[in-house]
Amino acid sequence: MNITNVIDETINHLEVNNYIAGKIDYNKGQLVKEIREQYLKNNFSSEENKYNLETIEIKSRRYLGSKTKLVPFIKKIVKNHCGDYNSFFDVFGGTGVVSSAFNNENIKIIINDLLNTNYKSYKTWFDNSNYDIDKIKKLLIYFNQSNPTEENYVSKHFGNKFFTYKDSIKIGFVREKIREFYKNGKINDRERDILITSLIYALDKIANTCGHYDAYRKKLDECNDLELFLPDITDKMNKNNEIFNMDANELVKFKQADIVYIDPPYNSRQYSDTYHLLENITEWKKPEVTGKAQKMVDRSHIKSNYCTVKAPEAFEELIKNINAKYILVSYSNMGEKGVGRSQAKISDVELKSILEEKGETRVFNKNHKVFTTGKSNIEDHKERIFLCKPKKKSRFFIKEIIDNENMKSPMNYTGGKYKLLPQLKEYFPKKIDTFYDIFTGGVNVGINIKANKIICLESQKKVLDIYKQFKNKSKEEVENKIDQIIDKYNLSNTYEYSYEHYNTTSSKGLSKYNKKKFEKLRDDFNNYTKDDSFEYSMMFLTLIIYSFNNQIRFNNDGNYNMPVNKRDFNGSLRKRMRKFVEEIKNKNINFLDIDFRNLEIDKINKNDFVYLDPPYLIGTASYNENGGWTKKDELDLYKLLNELNEMEVKFALSNVIKHKNKENKLLNDFIKENNYCINYLNFNYNNSNYQQKHKDSETIEVLITNY
Repeated sequence: MNITNVIDETINHLEVNNYIAGKIDYNKGQLVKEIREQYLKNNFSSEENKYNLETIEIKSRRYLGSKTKLVPFIKKIVKNHCGDYNSFFDVFGGTGVVSSAFNNENIKIIINDLLNTNYKSYKTWFDNSNYDIDKIKKLLIYFNQSNPTEENYVSKHFGNKFFTYKDSIKIGFVREKIREFYKNGKINDRERDILITSLIYALDKIANTCGHYDAYRKKLDECNDLELFLPDITDKMNKNNEIFNMDANELVKFKQADIVYIDPPYNSRQYSDTYHLLENITEWKKPEVTGKAQKMVDRSHIKSNYCTVKAPEAFEELIKNINAKYILVSYSNMGEKGVGRSQAKISDVELKSILEEKGETRVFNKNHKVFTTGKSNIEDHKERIFLCKPKKKSRFFIKEIIDNENMKSPMNYTGGKYKLLPQLKEYFPKKIDTFYDIFTGGVNVGINIKANKIICLESQKKVLDIYKQFKNKSKEEVENKIDQIIDKYNLSNTYEYSYEHYNTTSSKGLSKYNKKKFEKLRDDFNNYTKDDSFEYSMMFLTLIIYSFNNQIRFNNDGNYNMPVNKRDFNGSLRKRMRKFVEEIKNKNINFLDIDFRNLEIDKINKNDFVYLDPPYLIGTASYNENGGWTKKDELDLYKLLNELNEMEVKFALSNVIKHKNKENKLLNDFIKENNYCINYLNFNYNNSNYQQKHKDSETIEVLITNY
């Protein structure tokens, strides 16, 4: 057991007992200091102590509802009742200790949490991206030895409250340095997340609290010293893990696993209130704070329905959408025992009824000491594990879950097929040598296809140049360049700052603030003369990000002419961009800026597959304005398809045969003359059968195939 474990065991034991008794009468800072000094004295020489970096484990953190002590109980249930499994999905990950117990080279971990603090922690413990351990050690030692004195955001709002004033200055200094190092490209994503995690764990050791940040002790300990420890990471286990930071009810709609573990909030204590300070420091947007506890004014993005009267409804929706062999649910029996904020939001009757509707359900009980304010009846408190074996799902439900594991392009190309992908892939061949994505647009189809090689054609050279930069540059280089352009033109950056910083709200948006700045960037791009392809492409990409609906449109003079959007380069879009760039670099994918008529079809063989998503002749999208796609283009395309058919090469053509009461007679005649197949698609992207739902619809979306 290392020093962190020694301190944790001592503090946790003392705090839980004293909190239940309603009193805290020890100097926490002095106690931590004494335990540490004694440990180092017993285990290291004085010279070793000077630069010794202690390690921390994932469990080395205090957290309400933590399942650290219940892990053996959970593992025993899985071992005895769940049979073989290859994947474990932790829907409400919390500290991640349960996932950590199942994380090994043979098990895929999927872990999620709404708090960005926990997400960064998961990227530390469960990711397998590259990082330089020596660099991490040097930076941690540098932080530990630093002695800053300049006031900052943390010292201004949290000094002499949650931390000593001296420690709060150092916390702000460290967090700002991490941001600076990342923005300058000195550390990558994983290294940044490891350093942030180390800082968050360090705050946990010195905070003037009882393990949460709803309030702080009146008596401030003066012996606390901020010290960052090295996370003890075992990367060899993190082979295929997936990490998410999103609403659990949305995530389960497109992620499946053999075992799904659910440990939702139990009562009205919002984790957004309990850990607002850690979330604030993790995100580092320096928002406006309010109240005695200095909570972020806007915490709506991290509030959970599971802490409100909506909990039963939310839980029912969650369970309904889960696709798994087994579902494990942790839930205490505080439904009747708790009072006020401690009382569980989902009753036993509701819980069992929802799970039994899903499948056969059993309940396992274990006595467990609960953390409360001392007002609740906690005798005979039990933590329960509900084990549900779901009934078999319909074929369409399973197909929908699997097929929605698709990546969405950050390029919102008009007519993009992301939402139709599950239906399209159902018709595509299962084995493809080379996949040709003609009229690739946002690459939503090409990037999500399994093939030995992918070739994407797009006649709009400016768009293709962006993809080529993605192929040649790292995701950090792409993001940093966009940030430089944002800074240069003084565009909004809600990833770094709050909406309040720009005197607006999320609902009002940022178009008013960005309008003139955006137009300046647009003018500079349209008149660009320098010989710097990377800067030019990233200016174009930044324009798309800040444009209305992130769309692409050029006027007759070839100038980009979209108006400004109400959103900017926010966290959600950044995540999508990073993943997209990484996937392009990892796949055998080539981009060709040629017209479809110049495709060298003699190089295509029978094992290849050609997918085409041209502008629609009867469509009204921005790319088809001013005669962008003509009857001649349509006929030339039909000629190409017939040539492919004669070569016995399989093709699929996306199109519409009816739109806004217009019929594509040319396409209908082409299909009949050549006896091609019409596969009707669900244009509204719901689960309804086309023949039942869309018989009289204005738009009929189809996939034309020669097989």
